[in-house]
Amino acid sequence: MKIGVVGLGSMGYGIATSLLRSGHEVFGADVNADAIKRLRAEGGSQADIASAANQLDALVVVVLNAAQAEDVLFGKDGLVGWLAADAVVMLCVTVAPDFARLAAQKCAENEVHFLDAPISGGSVKAAQGKLSIMASGTPEAFTRARPALDAMAETVFELGDAAGAGSAMKAVNQMLAGVHIAAMAEAITFGMTQGIDPETFIKVIPRCAGTSWMLENRAPHVVSGDFTAHSAIDIWPKDLGIVLDAARASKFSAPITAAALQQFLAASGMGLGREDDAAVAKVYARNAGLTLPGADK
Repeated sequence: MKIGVVGLGSMGYGIATSLLRSGHEVFGADVNADAIKRLRAEGGSQADIASAANQLDALVVVVLNAAQAEDVLFGKDGLVGWLAADAVVMLCVTVAPDFARLAAQKCAENEVHFLDAPISGGSVKAAQGKLSIMASGTPEAFTRARPALDAMAETVFELGDAAGAGSAMKAVNQMLAGVHIAAMAEAITFGMTQGIDPETFIKVIPRCAGTSWMLENRAPHVVSGDFTAHSAIDIWPKDLGIVLDAARASKFSAPITAAALQQFLAASGMGLGREDDAAVAKVYARNAGLTLPGADK
């Protein structure tokens, strides 16, 4: 297949290279020209994605948020208007379910298939082609997207024949993921106040009932003092904001999610927005007068 990937950040770049390894012709687009050059050096097409749009079988969108997705797909230079009939748009961005439904409608008006396909698994699994994809869309959209899905994902959850269900499931996942990261930060710093150093924390807790995937993945970042962003702090005000907007619309109280959001907002307010989301531990450390490992780095 000829596949365009818009958004070559940590997740999108991994997706693009997984598609390349599976033999697809990949066209990359990103505001960072260096990311495009890097992809081309690894075998990506030398052609500009806009000039190749009418040849694409699939367009994978991995940008930051709904506003960027709207611009990429339907804006002044939106790609949907240039895609060939029967191409499929795979929206891998965390967005509100209502946005996914509206995007599907607009694609249909252009005779383009749409798959609501948010992703989970992090940058490492993206690069390995082992993501989990929570997908919903018409049977035709799944059929058109199948070769790309097979290259990108270890598991594809087929959640229905209409857009919106995939994004709703992603909201549930993000509710848990965001809460678990904040809880990890709270627990590891609480342990420090009780004389338990972070190194001991990650030796013990992953073997106990209080563990989580997020704890096991993020706590080592705190221990190493390396907050190079794999998933940045500033992602969470957006994602948990989506969760809370949906909860509010359903008249559903989500106080634990709201508390986690406040910690990410505090971290962003401290200037940590572009650091790894494990850096939310710095909020707790500051408030408790603690010194995290590697604080002098």
